[in-house]
Order: sequence, then C-alpha cells, then structure tokens
Amino acid sequence: MEEEKKKRRRWRDIPLATKMILAVGSIMVMMLVINMILYEQVNKTIRRMDTVYSSNVDLTDLSASLENVQQALYSYLSVKTSDSLENYYRCEQDYRYLLENLSSQISSNPTKLLERNIRQMSETYLSLTGEGVAAKRGRNVEKYKEIYDQSQELYGYINSYIYQLNSQQFRNNSSSYQALREALRYLEISSLVLMAVMMGIGALVLFAITKGMIEPLANLAEIAHLVGQGNFDVKMTKTDSLDEVGVVTRAFNTMVESLGEYVVRTKESMEKEQQMMEKELLMKNHLKEAQLKYLQSQINPHFLFNSLNAGVQLAMLEDAEKTCIFVEKMADFFRYNVKKGLEDASLGEELTAVENYIYILNVRFAGDIHFTKKVDESIMECRVPSMILQPLVENAVNHGIRNIDWEGKILLEITGLEDNILIRVKDNGKGMSEERIREVLDGCMEDTGEQSDSTGVGMNNVISRLELYYDKKNLVEINSPGENMGTEIILTLPRTGGEK
Repeated sequence: MEEEKKKRRRWRDIPLATKMILAVGSIMVMMLVINMILYEQVNKTIRRMDTVYSSNVDLTDLSASLENVQQALYSYLSVKTSDSLENYYRCEQDYRYLLENLSSQISSNPTKLLERNIRQMSETYLSLTGEGVAAKRGRNVEKYKEIYDQSQELYGYINSYIYQLNSQQFRNNSSSYQALREALRYLEISSLVLMAVMMGIGALVLFAITKGMIEPLANLAEIAHLVGQGNFDVKMTKTDSLDEVGVVTRAFNTMVESLGEYVVRTKESMEKEQQMMEKELLMKNHLKEAQLKYLQSQINPHFLFNSLNAGVQLAMLEDAEKTCIFVEKMADFFRYNVKKGLEDASLGEELTAVENYIYILNVRFAGDIHFTKKVDESIMECRVPSMILQPLVENAVNHGIRNIDWEGKILLEITGLEDNILIRVKDNGKGMSEERIREVLDGCMEDTGEQSDSTGVGMNNVISRLELYYDKKNLVEINSPGENMGTEIILTLPRTGGEK
C-alpha cells in the first residue's frame, strides 16, 4: 500500500507536458508500429496486383512488334531505300528482344507449350524475312515475292497463337487478381478495426490523464470566479503536488491574500487619475472655445466704413429705391456677421451672405464682379461654421480678379456627397504659385486685414475655424494651374457637422 502511494506521488510530481508527451507518445508509437506492418502488407499486395496483368501487356507489345516487322518488310520490298532497310532491322531487333521473355523449354503446361510454339514459329518467320531482304537486295523479284507470301501466312499463324496465349493468360490473371483483391479488402478491414481499438485505448488513457489535471483546475477556476466577483473570503485549495497545477495553485493562493489591498490602492489611484483627466479635458475645451471665439470675432471695421460711404454716394447719385436696396443688403450682411459670429449656420444662410456681399461689391464697382453659382438645394439646411463661404469669395475677388486685363469671373459650386459636402470656389484670375499655396495651407500667411475692401476674415481664419469646428485636418485644398490661369479652392466637409 505504501509503495502504491509513492508511485502515485511520483506520477503527480511529473510535469504536465511530460505526462502528455508520455501518454501521447506511447499511443503514437503503438499506432506507428501497427500502421507500418499494415502498410507493408498492403504495399506487398498492391505490388503483386500491379504485376498480375504484366504478361498480357507483354504479349500485346509482342503482337504490335510483330506487326511492325511485317510492315517494315513490306515497305522495304516495295521501296528499296536505306531508311526502310534500317527501319526493318530496328523492328526485327525489337521483336527478337521481346521473344526472349517467352519460354523455350519443353513442358506439358499449355501456357509454356504455346510460348515455345510462338518462339519457334517466330524464329522461322524472322529467317524468312531475312531471306526476303537478301533477295530484294539481290534484285531477285520472284524469290522475294514468294518469300513475302510465305512470311505473310506465317505472320497470321503467329498472331493467332499470340491471341490464344493472351486469352489464356488473361483468364489465369483474372483469377489471381480477384484473390488479391479479397486479400486487400481483408487488410483494409483489419487496419480499420486495429485503428479503432487503438483510438479507444488512447482516448481512455488521455481521459484518465486529463481528469487528473482538470479537476484541480476546475476547483481553481471556481475560486477565481468568486474572487473576480470581489469575494476574497474563500477557502483556498491546498496541494503538495510539484507539477504545474500545484505551482499555479500555490501562487494563486499567495496572490489572493494580497489582492484585496491591491484592489483598494488601485481604485484610489484610478479615481485620482480620472479627476486629473477630467480637469485636463475641461481646460482643453475652454481653450478650444476661446480660440474659436477669438477667430470668429475678427472683422475689419474699414470694410463697414467704405461700404456705408458708398451707400451715401449712391443716395446722392440715384433714386431712393436703389439706395434702400443697397442699405438693406448692407444691413442683412452685417446683421448676419453680428448674429452668427459665434454660432454655426446653415448652407442656405451662408449662400445668402455671399450673394449680399457680391451685390454690395457690384454696387461699388459698377457690376464688374461676374458671379455664378451651382448649388444642391437638398443640402441647404446642413450646418457649417459661419462666415466660411464669404471669405473664400472675397479672396477670389481681392487676390484673383482684381486689377486684371480680362473679364473676371467667379463660380461657387456646392455639391452633396454621401458622407461629405463638396464646396468649390473658382476664379479665372491671376492664379497662385505652389509656394504661396503651401504658405496659405500651412498658416504662414498673416491675415493683416489692411485691405480697405476686406471683411478681415482671411483664409487662415477660415482654415483654423474649420479645423477647430470639425476637429480634423486637411479639409481645404487649393489648386492653380499656373500664372494668370485662375485658382480653385475646395472644401470637403463632413455632413454630420462638428461640435457646437
């Protein structure tokens, strides 16, 4: 009894990997040995089956070779050429080589007797064909014609004998083939039975080994589940095993003892970290809001002064009706700026601001601004940052078509895509160099607001506000084919809008 306990203890102390290797290795070795024995028997049977009909194949080749000899003889006797003669000798040699496989011994066995007859008749036949070739070479026409007729008759006899021998061997080989097939089927059934038995034994052995490993792991998993729910008052599993399960169990017991205190410290640390993150996020939001409001508040008062001064001049030169329309457009334009300065707006409101701006400029410059628009009416209610379209058109006027020698034109196109809004502002003015385009996109160009015809909201302002609003880069693209070839500004904005 004591010796049995020691053996069990030694087995428990073996590492799990070694246990699995020993069990699986033993089963694999036994299966390998059985498979090798069965494989050798099956291969031996298959090799025997492969050779069953080889004699029939040889006889078929012999018959074909005989026919080649007869055809080669006929060809040479018909047309005396070196090629036909060489072909005859080659066919004769092949036929003689195949005849060596036939028996020449005297025997009472019908098969051996047929083989001997075919061989003797073939020797006579080859002698005749050789005489025919010699007669042809000697130009003895009568003789080689007579020999050809004799060889043709003997050729028919030999073929009939070959056919009889082939049929007889085929019957014998069929019986042998059936016997070998039965033996192969028996080997297949035996191999399946042995494999099933070995798999059953292997499954039982693996089940016994895995059960000894799974039970303590299952207990450990149950305790770990309770600990995971916050219950640290659990009964620990005691073990003195030296395998991996025993090591893990003892390590788990040690871990649970200090886990409660560690969880408390971790919670306190996480709470402090969360508070710091909330403060940092709040500061970032305040900073972003301050930046947005600062950028939206830049409007040049000179523009307002000059525009109102133009209205006064218009009132002096024209009737009151046009002055009223002009002042109304001015009022709408600046009312929009004041109202929407710190808000977002719909695309429809932005388009109205652009139209008012163009109207005011055309009053001031006698209709020199040729402006067209192509808009998708279905997206006019989409929300965007305020004061983004008018600065783009203003940029096209002041830096594109102002002071050019040809008729300046500006096109505003707004298209709704599946996920985005595509806005294009294109002019046929002076164009921009690649260096200047890069400076504008990188924010290196300062919006000084010194031009008297500017609202003060420049490209840098628009780009910065779009990036803050959508919290995304690369929303603006500027293209210019070259000098005096115009400029195109493209905005690609998400349809969902940004944070308000």
